[in-house]
Amino acid sequence: MSLALGRRNGALDGRMKLVVAGFAGLFVLVAGKAAYLTLADGGKGAKPAVVRKEHIPRPDIVDRNGILLAGDMPFASVFAEPYRMIDVDEAVEGLLSVAPQLDAKKLRRQLANRKRKFVWIMRQVRPEMEEKILDLGIPGVRVMKEKRRVYPMGRMLAHVVGYSNIDSKGLTGIERFLDKAGALYTASLANPDGQGAAPAVLSIDVRVQHALRAELAKAMKKFKALGAGGLVMNIHTGEILALVSLPDFNPNSRDRSEALDKSRLNRMTSGVYELGSVIKSVTFAMALDEGTATLEKKYDARFPLRVGRNVIHDFHAQRRWLSVPEVFTHSSNIGTARMALEVGLKKHKAFLEKVGLFERLRTELPESARPLLPRHWSTIASVTASFGHGFAVQPLQGLAVIAGLINGGVMIPPTFLKRDMKTAHALGTRVISEATSRKMRYLFRLNAIKGTARRAAAPGWRVGGKTGTAEKVINGKYNKDHRLTTFIGAFPMDAPKYALLVMLDDPRPIPETHGYATSGWNAVPVAGLVVARIAPLLGIAPKLDTEEARAELARWRKLHGGQKSKTGAAMRPPQKQG
Repeated sequence: MSLALGRRNGALDGRMKLVVAGFAGLFVLVAGKAAYLTLADGGKGAKPAVVRKEHIPRPDIVDRNGILLAGDMPFASVFAEPYRMIDVDEAVEGLLSVAPQLDAKKLRRQLANRKRKFVWIMRQVRPEMEEKILDLGIPGVRVMKEKRRVYPMGRMLAHVVGYSNIDSKGLTGIERFLDKAGALYTASLANPDGQGAAPAVLSIDVRVQHALRAELAKAMKKFKALGAGGLVMNIHTGEILALVSLPDFNPNSRDRSEALDKSRLNRMTSGVYELGSVIKSVTFAMALDEGTATLEKKYDARFPLRVGRNVIHDFHAQRRWLSVPEVFTHSSNIGTARMALEVGLKKHKAFLEKVGLFERLRTELPESARPLLPRHWSTIASVTASFGHGFAVQPLQGLAVIAGLINGGVMIPPTFLKRDMKTAHALGTRVISEATSRKMRYLFRLNAIKGTARRAAAPGWRVGGKTGTAEKVINGKYNKDHRLTTFIGAFPMDAPKYALLVMLDDPRPIPETHGYATSGWNAVPVAGLVVARIAPLLGIAPKLDTEEARAELARWRKLHGGQKSKTGAAMRPPQKQG
């Protein structure tokens, strides 16, 4: 009996083990199926679900003083996994209830395709939208965290900083440089502690940028110009402290139609222009350095100069012999052309090549235009190029050349990254002697006291510079009624530290300018206003204890404190124009 009982107990134990094994197998099967559904769609040839990678972090961009210009901010993005959807119509209806701006037909078509594993619904939404979508609890609709690039300064530095797309890829400006040409530079920004990337430090000074942009915006409105541009540069390091090009755009906008508008391109680097009489500075430096001209020498400007079938005229003809300083202050085309002819065709071309005007200027900004040069370097090409007619360059390129002529004679490549003096000197190339550079500084200052740049008076800050007015090409022909006005100067001229450029595109005559629209009436006074604003920011103290400074102060008050004298008579227009 005990033997029979033992057999029955053994059989029972066997059945129990079998049942337990069955349940265990069923559990494994269910668990495996659940895992399979999590990773695949269950169809033939099914592949694992798409795994989205997070964006590679971009370094912050800051100005020279550490002010944030660009940085990443976390945002939520909404996506769907159609193969997990239970009721597509219910999902579409729910999403449209909180985000009516979505395209219903497109959304339904995307979600109805059960073979798709990943579909973007909304990118980089605000926290309140994220909360509403999560509250819907729709199966297959999920949220992931992304980083969006933001630009705290908005339009103010749009052309320098540039912008990136929604996938954090740099498209223009410094943003593109960090992705493309600056790959090694970006890697060098890695913090030694491994905590992401250190910020990219620009040469830009936000304070100077703001002042320059404000004055250019006012000038553009006042003179009804189509556009305006400006630059401020440290002439000893090549650092660009400010770059403005108007009209500009909002880099924070996801609608890129404004940024892609041709009228909003970066005029300072991606446009080329005839800078007019500003280029005469290059001719003077060449002739003085070659020794064919001296400050005491005189040139015949009594009659127009004939070169082949072409006749060269002066804007305000003096009809007499002019000394070199007088050729500069009266901005004489005839005198400047004679100086170029004395140097000779080959040496003139060689000097222009030496200062880089025959090559495309490259900086960290990828937007860079190639100069437009004469097809054949002939005598007439040399003559017209001597006073800035017949070839066009980037405004930044023109400023960089002028900076090299007044900083002691050393051309330093411009940069938008912060740079120290030692690095700058290692990159410099001597183009003229120190003695010639001193003469150029004298001519620049003289022009602001007696010549075409008198309205650049910024009391105490000793501005100097050269004006330029160039006729614009309209329908393939030069048009006297449309012009580009430019001023390139520096301050303080007794020991210059900074150079600046002001450019107005097609400024119109106004009653205040007595019908004139040349550089001396618009770009020049704007430059004076800019210097008066930025010089204190840059730590330059004014000197008002000289007769020269007091005379400038009187001119300043007359220019900017009302356009009439105490007797009520209108100011007399100057007889000299650049």
